[in-house]
Amino acid sequence: MSASSVPAPTETAPLSRPIVAGIVTALVGVTSSFAVVLTGLDAVGASRAQAASGLLVLCLTMGASAILLAWRYRMPITVAWSTPGAAVLAATGAVEGGWPAAVGAFLVTAALILLTALWPQLGRLIARIPPSIAQAMLAGVLLPLCLAPVTGLAANPWGVVPVVLTWLVFVRVAPRWAVPLAFVAAAAVVGVDMVLTGATIDPALLVPRLAFTAPTLTFGAVVGLALPLFLVTMASQNVPGVAIMRSFGYEVPWRPAMLVTGVGTAIGATAGGHAINLAAISAALAAAPDADPDPKRRWVAGVSTGASGIVLGGLSAALVALVVVAPEAVIPAVAGIALFGAFGSAVQQAIDDPGERLPAVVTFLVAASGVAIAGVSAAFWALVAGLVVREVLHLGRRRV
Repeated sequence: MSASSVPAPTETAPLSRPIVAGIVTALVGVTSSFAVVLTGLDAVGASRAQAASGLLVLCLTMGASAILLAWRYRMPITVAWSTPGAAVLAATGAVEGGWPAAVGAFLVTAALILLTALWPQLGRLIARIPPSIAQAMLAGVLLPLCLAPVTGLAANPWGVVPVVLTWLVFVRVAPRWAVPLAFVAAAAVVGVDMVLTGATIDPALLVPRLAFTAPTLTFGAVVGLALPLFLVTMASQNVPGVAIMRSFGYEVPWRPAMLVTGVGTAIGATAGGHAINLAAISAALAAAPDADPDPKRRWVAGVSTGASGIVLGGLSAALVALVVVAPEAVIPAVAGIALFGAFGSAVQQAIDDPGERLPAVVTFLVAASGVAIAGVSAAFWALVAGLVVREVLHLGRRRV
């Protein structure tokens, strides 16, 4: 069912309503997960300037993509950076060839997204990967990041406790704002620490800039980084994003959406952007009736989300500067809290089917181990291990 087939309600809301809904969507999306993105970019070798550039170009490309798709198809289609993909970067760490090889992996990821749009067989091949295996890999990748608030409480209780308490209070009374307000608490902690220590930030570092890197291709980066990044982006963002939009009566045009996000990822790759995709969880903020009672007007929220994302890109350098001067464990705690929901959902889907539970457990453990073999990250080997175990178990059942 498409938005055009849904009868318009009698209530007419002011145009400011979907515009504000879009602003809220962008604010929640950026503030709740930028720390994860910076953690991932730093892990694969980005400098401070390169990480700030990556954050900026992600905001620009996902903003422009959302505006284009929402305007063209008159749907509240929103585009986000790949938060699970950033977690893959964090779990993978430095790859053979360093930052230029990571940039090369981002370009390969873009090519795979475009290939998914142009060659339907690739999409069907991805769909053949059991969801339990894909989600178990994601859960294993997320586990070390989700442990950061726990370890942070021991390493720096005075800095992390306010962040955790803020999140806990608001996850009860205003879940949508729990993570963004946890970030506000973290910013307050950083501010107090700067006053006490006399630390300062050079104003020149607050100006957003793009820093381009010539990409290189290495086997370890392509297999160990690009493939897991592509798989989690598709399985944990694009596919759920389409499903969430469908639940509100919108049929997202799959091929154009993949073409736009694939091109956007390719454009942003050399400036440090790892991947953009259809928004999943935050998609509901722009597509739900709260954005506008009339489903035919909610596309305005999609355009507003994109425009707001571009504006927020101006804060990229300031956010990186904030991370640099933050006390120990504070920003990792925010990143971990931001991933609690994704981790819980991944674990649930991984072990939901008793018949798939053992392969999923093996996948999870290998991914969580962080062990790289032959220069290839644990995320890739986790998929291999899970699929092998699953095939052996199913082979035995077929013979019986």
